Formats: sequence, structure tokens, C-alpha cells
Amino acid sequence: MTAPRFAPGTRLHHDRARDRWVVMAPERMFVPDETALEVLRLIDGARDADAIIDSLAAKFDAPREVIAADVQAMLADLRARGAIQ
Repeated sequence: MTAPRFAPGTRLHHDRARDRWVVMAPERMFVPDETALEVLRLIDGARDADAIIDSLAAKFDAPREVIAADVQAMLADLRARGAIQ
């Protein structure tokens, strides 16, 4: 499985003025909720989706299947928006 990475020109950025995290992309911006932010922080181009899922399941002591469904849906949405590849 390929490791997700941010698309060219897209990055996770902390907006200090508003004290919130945003995904900056060409001509658009997304404001992730806390759950999405946990996933976005793990997107580094090196970890594949399974590694991201395993990390979150361990961190939150949650069933892997539940985490996997949420992460896969989020990654699919981010790909559809052109934020990750």
C-alpha cells in the first residue's frame, strides 16, 4: 500500500493568529476537526494507511476495525478533494 502524502502545494499549517490547524491548498483551505487532525499529523509520505491506523488504534486504545473504517473514509475524502495523493 502506498503511503499517503500531501499533494503538491498542500500542507498542514498552524494558524497562530486564530490558534487552529488548517490544511492549506492552492486556492482553498480546510479546517480539520480534532479527529481529522490526528490523522493529518501522521501523513508524512512514509507511513502507509495501515501504519497510520495502527498508530491511532494504539494511541486511543480503540478497536483497529473502527479506526480503520474512519481513516480509510477520511483518506478517500482527502484524495477526492485533491489534498493528498
